[in-house]
Amino acid sequence: MDTIKNKEQSDEAIYQNIELLTEQLQSEEGDLSSLTNHWDYLKKHPLNLNTADREALSELGMLDEIQINNFIKHREKNGNLITLYELQSIAGFDIETIKSILPFIYVRDQFHSAHFNRNELFKYGRHEFVTRYQRVLEKQIGYLTPDSITKATKPNSFYLGNKDRYFARYSFQYNNNVSFVLAGEKDAGEQFFKGTQKQGFDFYTGHVAIKNIRNIKSLVVGDYQASFGQGLTLWNGFAFGKSASQIGMKRSATGIKAYQSFDENRFFRGLAGTVKIKKFDVTGLVSYKKIDGNVTQADTLLNGDIEANRISSLSMGGLHNTNATMQDKGSVLQTIFGGNVTYRHGSLQIGLTGQQMNLSAELVKTPTLYNAFDFQGKSNFVGGVDYNYVIKNMNLFGEVSKSASGGNAICQGMIVALDPKLTFIGHYRNFDRNFQNLFGNGISENTFSQNEKGIYLGAEAKLFKSLCLSVYVDQYKFSWLQYNKSAPSLGRDIFAQLTYAPSKKIEMYVRCRQRYKFENSTIQNRYDYLVPLLQYNYRYHLSVQITPSVKLKSRVEFTAVDKYQEQDENGVVFSQDIIYKQIKIPFSITCRYALFDTKSYASRIYGYENDILYGYSVPALYYKGQRVYLMINWNITRKIEMWIRVSQTLYDNQNILLEGSLNQINGNSKTELKLQLKCKL
Repeated sequence: MDTIKNKEQSDEAIYQNIELLTEQLQSEEGDLSSLTNHWDYLKKHPLNLNTADREALSELGMLDEIQINNFIKHREKNGNLITLYELQSIAGFDIETIKSILPFIYVRDQFHSAHFNRNELFKYGRHEFVTRYQRVLEKQIGYLTPDSITKATKPNSFYLGNKDRYFARYSFQYNNNVSFVLAGEKDAGEQFFKGTQKQGFDFYTGHVAIKNIRNIKSLVVGDYQASFGQGLTLWNGFAFGKSASQIGMKRSATGIKAYQSFDENRFFRGLAGTVKIKKFDVTGLVSYKKIDGNVTQADTLLNGDIEANRISSLSMGGLHNTNATMQDKGSVLQTIFGGNVTYRHGSLQIGLTGQQMNLSAELVKTPTLYNAFDFQGKSNFVGGVDYNYVIKNMNLFGEVSKSASGGNAICQGMIVALDPKLTFIGHYRNFDRNFQNLFGNGISENTFSQNEKGIYLGAEAKLFKSLCLSVYVDQYKFSWLQYNKSAPSLGRDIFAQLTYAPSKKIEMYVRCRQRYKFENSTIQNRYDYLVPLLQYNYRYHLSVQITPSVKLKSRVEFTAVDKYQEQDENGVVFSQDIIYKQIKIPFSITCRYALFDTKSYASRIYGYENDILYGYSVPALYYKGQRVYLMINWNITRKIEMWIRVSQTLYDNQNILLEGSLNQINGNSKTELKLQLKCKL
């Protein structure tokens, strides 16, 4: 029971981080499943603390560098751990910290050999096959069969395929050393084994990877992600940032990592590897793949294919379900060359990273003032230096990066454990308006690390054994224009969360957040000008373990938006979760009922929902209505596991949903069905 509870506590912290990240992205369409997949992987492949190095411990995302440094020194001085209880004797490892990492660690003296033979590989390797079916049950206008006139005169007014979404993946895993994955996905509206998709799935992904074998730390052939330093020079995936956990303000780079998600853009395709040479880790990577671009000028080749030579933007949607999106599919060839050299000595780490990007078509954006300093052209180079250093109870880290345009990006952070129960963090960032990097993900308020200067101050205090307070203030400004901001502006983000866990069965938290920023006035005028926008969010969350099998989660959240020139908006959401997990048999039921009432999308409220394995759901609730979902997870046998999930949003004051889009529903409800089956072969 304690292990199950520890997993749920860790999951709750992750869910909160994903909610905050979704709010920052301002979209529920982004595929953040790669973040949840990472935690699912760690649960299935926990770390042996007697062999885990600094990088592996950092990947947990639950330990700061000071704790990791203390652990490494303890192991070097006292030898391998005999039991997990020894963690209590290490500085910085209190009971709550140990509980949070328990689902992802273990202690064992018998280590897996990295010098295995072929017989051992196939004897102990694990095969897995997962398939998923997903569908919106209501009729949507984009799926109505068009007549011949509509096809000829309005070629983008309908979807090419049906509304079904398919997913299939085969994977082979041997310990943490070898993995092989081959997967495919068809999105709703895309064709399948016909028309424009005669090859079956619209998107395929796969890799062959080895890890920690002799001097090879990682080697991937196929699809992979790369992350180094603090994300300013090279980081092509999502990452947590500002949250209730102060650790998230420091990026924990994983270097080269095999890709296992279905985001069709945030990955590289080719060859990458890292080798260890004494105190140096040397990484090289090359990527060669076709990406989507909005074609403005193209040539017709001799074989009839279309090749773009000028595009107005790079498309990140990943959908190829209309004639227009099919025209943009794979229209640009993107090549990436790069590498990293990292030196490690004790608690000091210094890294040098560089990446060169080339496009087969020239990117020429529609001229506007706000995008005057954005990347345009066919090639770009970005190089940077990062460092990480732990001295006693202080962790210093940062990165300096420069792009071919001459723009600079700088970040500098500091984590100080003033007391075993009090941690302070400071983070400074300064990104030039002409710093250009399509493959960066530094801590910022913007989508890209560009045109921003800010300072973040936060603290986490464990006031009592069962009471924890987390606060931060982030003050930032933009020296140049942005989309929907016709002048330089500034902003402020203030956050406070008090968590109380009086027993193993009860946990609750109260959260307050205030965001202050500017946007263009909505009043028609000859000139655009900025007006302030102020938003407050208040949340109370309660989790209670009623019986060993039944857990209840209750939440109420209120938001208030002051739009200065328009009428203020308020919104509220009440939600109740019931989670039933049978102890004797692997069977669980999760359900939620929520009531919401907001004026418009501006006062929307996000809420993380439990989803099927490798799934992701954080819907934005707005207008007035009800939201309900039911999910059943059943291990039918030791090798077969099944998920069934049905969700519905019912609106009280809307008769047409998603009006004006191809997903328009002439009704007041939207229902989604998900079915998934996992087989261990």
